[in-house]
Amino acid sequence: MDQSVGISITGLPADFDQWDDLLALIRRAFAYMDGVIDPLSSAHLLTAEALAAKAKRETGFLALENGRIVGCVFALERARDFYVGKLAVEPRLQGQGIGTRLMRAVEDLARERGKNAIELQTRIELTANHAAFARLGFREIARTAHEGYDRPTSITMRKVLS
Repeated sequence: MDQSVGISITGLPADFDQWDDLLALIRRAFAYMDGVIDPLSSAHLLTAEALAAKAKRETGFLALENGRIVGCVFALERARDFYVGKLAVEPRLQGQGIGTRLMRAVEDLARERGKNAIELQTRIELTANHAAFARLGFREIARTAHEGYDRPTSITMRKVLS
């Protein structure tokens, strides 16, 4: 159910300078994974500078509540699709449709750019995420292992856009 009415979704402005706030949001949103996934989330390796560099290569979207950042997503344009990463929603607001609206923004961007799909990866252990992405129309297409692991650690999911 979408209860995110007071939340606006916007493209990351060119003059954005709240990288520390954005990093803190991502870390809060990903904190529940600590002790659940192996290897640790790449969110632990992120810095404000790395996020700023990511924004130069990728398209970012923000969810704002009264001007405060409460969600984000990044989308990397590839030859035939967009790769979605760092989807994050403020923990107290999760389950209210904000992530769905952020993903819809990426889908709209992909269609505008003539892409027929969006793709993402989620960790093997995060079964609730698998189900949430499946409800959004994503289907598993592959399992991969992080370097140094002899078992799958991630699931690649793809959504074909109509």
